[in-house]
Amino acid sequence: MSDLITADLVLLDENLGETRFDVIAKLAQAVVNAGRATDFEQLYAAAEARESKTDTGIPGGIAIPHCRSAAVTEPTLAMARPNPAVSFGAKDGPADLIFFIAAPDGADQAHLKLLSTLARSLMKKSFTASLREASSAEEIVELVNGALGVGEKKAEAKPAEAAPAAPAAEKEAPAASVPVKKIVAVTACPTGIAHTYMAADALKYAAEELGYDLKVETQGSSGNEKLTQADIDAADAVIFAVSVNVRERNRFAGKPFIESPVKRGIDEPKEMIAEALAEAENPNGARVAAAASSGEDSAGATEGAWGSRIYKAVMTGISYMIPFVAAGGILVALGFVFEAITVPNLGDVNTKAILDSATLFNLGDVHWTLYLGAVLQTIGGFGLSLMVPALAAYIAYGLAQRPGIAPGFIAGSVALAVNAGFLGGIVGGILAGLIAYALGTLKLPRWLGSMMPVVITPLVTSLVAGLAMYLLLGAPLAWVMTTLQDWLTSMSGGSALLLGLILGAMMASDLGGPINKAAYLFATAGLSSGATVNQEIMAAVIISGMVPPLAMALATTLRPKLFNENERENGKAAWLLGASFISEGAIPFASADPARVIPSTIVGGAIAGAISMGAHVASPAPHGGIWIIGLAQNPLMFLAAVVAGTVVSALLYVVLKSLGARSKASA
Repeated sequence: MSDLITADLVLLDENLGETRFDVIAKLAQAVVNAGRATDFEQLYAAAEARESKTDTGIPGGIAIPHCRSAAVTEPTLAMARPNPAVSFGAKDGPADLIFFIAAPDGADQAHLKLLSTLARSLMKKSFTASLREASSAEEIVELVNGALGVGEKKAEAKPAEAAPAAPAAEKEAPAASVPVKKIVAVTACPTGIAHTYMAADALKYAAEELGYDLKVETQGSSGNEKLTQADIDAADAVIFAVSVNVRERNRFAGKPFIESPVKRGIDEPKEMIAEALAEAENPNGARVAAAASSGEDSAGATEGAWGSRIYKAVMTGISYMIPFVAAGGILVALGFVFEAITVPNLGDVNTKAILDSATLFNLGDVHWTLYLGAVLQTIGGFGLSLMVPALAAYIAYGLAQRPGIAPGFIAGSVALAVNAGFLGGIVGGILAGLIAYALGTLKLPRWLGSMMPVVITPLVTSLVAGLAMYLLLGAPLAWVMTTLQDWLTSMSGGSALLLGLILGAMMASDLGGPINKAAYLFATAGLSSGATVNQEIMAAVIISGMVPPLAMALATTLRPKLFNENERENGKAAWLLGASFISEGAIPFASADPARVIPSTIVGGAIAGAISMGAHVASPAPHGGIWIIGLAQNPLMFLAAVVAGTVVSALLYVVLKSLGARSKASA
């Protein structure tokens, strides 16, 4: 195993520039010059993307920028002690000790453990003091190798010693007669090399200083320290210092908890400990919810402010509704195709009359393609008719879990019956979910409590929510839906172009987020009516939603050197995702570079939407992307709108990214 750091990877007491990216560029160049990476642009792009997500500066004048890149040939440490110091975002000021960790995509566990060991050593004041006093690059290398337990000389720092404890007079430990508070924590960061372990040690040291018993589970890349269930059960509170999802979160169900990004565990460990214990003392404080019966690790519907909980529930309802819309809508569209094959100029076909007059074994005068078209329309119609009930049911599920599903379906069906449409489904689902949730909080005898989720909660909730929809809410919501439909039907000319611009911008703005979902729900709501304008809106939404991932794929093809290996691989996958109308395919790019990606996709999406509406492209199918182009009206303009939006977004993003790269290079 080769050395992680050598003297030619150490930059001491130099002016390395004004910004953190200047320093990262110098360190990345040192890694390339040392023959440990093959491509500066790739390595720098990966490091820049990681630094743009989260500040890597930590208290004590330290920064640990890091990344993985296919350009790196072996795990490497490069170190800088700049003069003057440079800010990496830490609250206490600029950093004068900067370690750049460059790991290859396939780094082995032995190397990753050494990198993690270094990160933990930087939490010790004696070690960082030795680094600041070192007079040569060779001395720095010896100190680092000593901290890692390799090489001939050991670091002056005490290798296994925690940060010095506070003097007895200052120690904030509780009185001896009071049981010591027990806390468990989970730390995790996206790369799992440095911050995961630094946060773990910062929390441990802070707990020791405060006199508490704290155990940490690190969910990182170089091996995990796992909590036992006994540790969790005995804990008074839980701390999640994580920037990714917690694995097996359900183990902590029922425990008081707080949750913050992993970097806060390094910056403010004492504050997090105090907040967690305060949450434990609060009878109404946050508790880790049990995961859904499917085994998903989720925070549950019972956590957070009510506004956030209702929003998440609505998003849950939409995500469960989409398969009903997609399957039903595409089947209906295929039915239209079979009808058009049989009688191109027939106009509106009486589907019910066809099915009444023919069967599979006795078609009579009915052509088989016409009969098959009627069957497909009928089956698809059943799917579309479940759209609103499914939306309401899974909104209720998001608020009250399983007891909310049946009342939600019933409330959604009532909304459909009174012509309240998707607005009625949303309102009915929220109403059913809140009632079911409230009933679930009642303290009842065991014999009665066992009947609640199966009999009493569905009965009472369905009765109250159903009556409210029929007697109070249905008529106003139906009026709103009718007014909206009349407005859409009246749109033409410049108004249609403006609507296309707005819908296109919404679809391309947050890539599957609430704005994107709102535009999609708006489009699907009127699709079952069969009106041409609703099909035109559906086409504009589909086309605009295809643009962001396709644009990112095209950008990585046009200028591959602007992107690191991971981004280029994501670009290859984005071709298929974009073609299939999965806007989320652009999320890896938007999360790494939102200031350039989001404006680019909004412009391209808006152009695509306006072209689609202006050319009267129409889609009877609510999903499918390029694969349903044969079902669309004016398929050539469907394709032209997609290409125009994609090219504009890709070129704009390439220009913005190139300008950013040049400005950093010149600096």
